[in-house]
Amino acid sequence: MKDIRPNKRTTALGSAGVLVAATMLAGAFAAPTASASSGRPGQDPEARGAAIAAERAGKAGIDWQDCPADWGLEKPIQCGWVTVPLDYAKPNGKQIKLAVDRIGNTGTAAERQGALVYNPGGPGGSGLRFPRRVTTKAPVWTNVAKAYDFVGFDPRGVGHSAPISCIDPQEFVKAPKADPVPDSEADKLAQIKLAREYADGCAERSGKAVLAQMTTPNTVRDLDVIRAALGEKKLNFLGVSYGTYIGAVYGTMFPGHLRRMIVDSVVNPSREKIWYEANLDQDVAFEGRWKDWQDWVAANDATFHLGTTRAAVQAKWLELRATAKKNPIGGIVGPAELISFFQSAPYYDSSWVPVATVFSKYFAGDTQALVDAAAPDLTDTAGNISSENGNAVYTAVECTDAKWPTSWRKWNSDNTRLNKDYPFMTWANAWMNLPCAYWPVKQQTPVDVKTHKGLPQVLIVQSTDDAATPYEGAVELHKRFKGSRLITEKDAGSHGVTGLVNTCINSRVDAYLLTGKLDTADVTCAPHATPKP
Repeated sequence: MKDIRPNKRTTALGSAGVLVAATMLAGAFAAPTASASSGRPGQDPEARGAAIAAERAGKAGIDWQDCPADWGLEKPIQCGWVTVPLDYAKPNGKQIKLAVDRIGNTGTAAERQGALVYNPGGPGGSGLRFPRRVTTKAPVWTNVAKAYDFVGFDPRGVGHSAPISCIDPQEFVKAPKADPVPDSEADKLAQIKLAREYADGCAERSGKAVLAQMTTPNTVRDLDVIRAALGEKKLNFLGVSYGTYIGAVYGTMFPGHLRRMIVDSVVNPSREKIWYEANLDQDVAFEGRWKDWQDWVAANDATFHLGTTRAAVQAKWLELRATAKKNPIGGIVGPAELISFFQSAPYYDSSWVPVATVFSKYFAGDTQALVDAAAPDLTDTAGNISSENGNAVYTAVECTDAKWPTSWRKWNSDNTRLNKDYPFMTWANAWMNLPCAYWPVKQQTPVDVKTHKGLPQVLIVQSTDDAATPYEGAVELHKRFKGSRLITEKDAGSHGVTGLVNTCINSRVDAYLLTGKLDTADVTCAPHATPKP
């Protein structure tokens, strides 16, 4: 399931597919040898190519300029480009340009510790807004900003970095879509047809040669080239959601190039989980967090008037869903659009109040608020291009990264079974990922994430009830990265913890990035404050 951001309309093929956005050529991308992973020439042609590209980028640097006006990045943020090979096995072949941006550290030259590079997740998320944490004076990041330049980038295929596409963006957002929960075999066959067409569309609009290189290991190689272009001997990295998988693979492939790394809301890096099983695990976790939100809505019935028990709130949800299925609200909001909107509540606590408010207004007679919140805006062509692009990258990376089941019987069996107990997201997530069953390029074997010589201590931050990246993922990475420390936010579930106000976590993030110091043992923190209506 793909990473979504609150307060942004999101639409998806079937709706969810997010290492929410959730969530490649097998033999050619075997896990690198230890010598190759440190950037020295070895037997791995991609590792050799990455070393060549990094050396080039180090010499070229980045020509920083004011950002283009339509990028929405105010001064003193600067933008630039880093050139990387499309295929690292052919470092002198086709090149693509990656968009990067930065803002300098706010402290003195003596306080500066280099660049902190950020990825927000996806696959398909842009990191270019990261420097705005400085211009908007985000209080949680004030101390770290004194020491670090904040650097963001659009990963390959994303946004301004050789963007890919799978379907006409206006067609992609068009609503209402079919109810993700099938009533019949005919409904399933219709979704299978859409999934096949989507996979074919990716090949037609983006090209098989490009799709074959849309992988996490290549994004990791790109990240190392960006490190070199920045003039940094070692990388400081903050990855959230799918960004944690980028970090896990970077730590495996380039352990000696890493200085400090925080991974927040962790994708389970087990080869068995990437990516089919990881998405099934999300379905279970989403149901749990959906119930947490319903409990909160019920506890605040004086504000929302949707019922004083979880069961009552669920009954209202089912009533709304049934109404939208029979007659899409405003002619445009059906069950698929409802799920796309409502799923932000189990994702992010910051969405609890806005989603509940729209839900409440609907039952108070205001249907327009729901239409405004959940329907696509066909006039927002730039936003629709961005949404379609994000979904295309999500699909391309997850489908190419790993082998997916090609038997419909398995998909049908697994999702029918899960839907019985975890109905909120299961089928929506399945349809989002089903193009991977019909993927037009060879699928790879995921990197075996593990500790190699030179890996520094990594800080892992995770809430116990996270829906998009279940807690077990953090535990798994903690086992694989020797010397890592795990901060657990207990009885909390917002996706992306480091940006929230919780002094137990914030103080430790600051200490690690500013001094390199970690606690001598893992830490459990109380949850951040629950949203107030």
